[in-house]
Amino acid sequence: MHSHNPKDINEREHNVMSNSIIRAGEIIAANTVKNGAFNGEICNLSIIDENGYPTTSVLTPAASEGIRWVAVCTMLDSDAVRRLKNNNRASVSFTSGEYCVNLVGEMEIITDAKMKQEMWYDGLSHHFPAGASDPNYCVLKFTTKRYKLLVDWEENAGTI
Repeated sequence: MHSHNPKDINEREHNVMSNSIIRAGEIIAANTVKNGAFNGEICNLSIIDENGYPTTSVLTPAASEGIRWVAVCTMLDSDAVRRLKNNNRASVSFTSGEYCVNLVGEMEIITDAKMKQEMWYDGLSHHFPAGASDPNYCVLKFTTKRYKLLVDWEENAGTI
């Protein structure tokens, strides 16, 4: 009978965890405009409304850093921004028939001119004719606190 060293099992679990986190970051990057690999996908942003119910918006992700953060661009007078001012907790998900990346964390509303310029991409000009300096344009930066992943048929959950 072959016995496994607990250290080997922990290393194997850690490798699976690390690989799925890395792959999840690659999936998110492939679905963002600024990373140059955008393939037309969207993400779902879920936030709590003023009555305590979850609401979901479908948005185009502008940029990301692995699973740590995701930025989206929207209108400062949007329902999502109004709701986030009351409760900044949110969930972002990327899904397809091949993966499911669910992130839970907090959203920050950014109106800083430098960040707005950094996140700007051509597709936004339909909504903001004044460009990155449009006063109604803002960036929502989501920072992950915990995650649940199904990537390459491996499940993984944890905190950051």
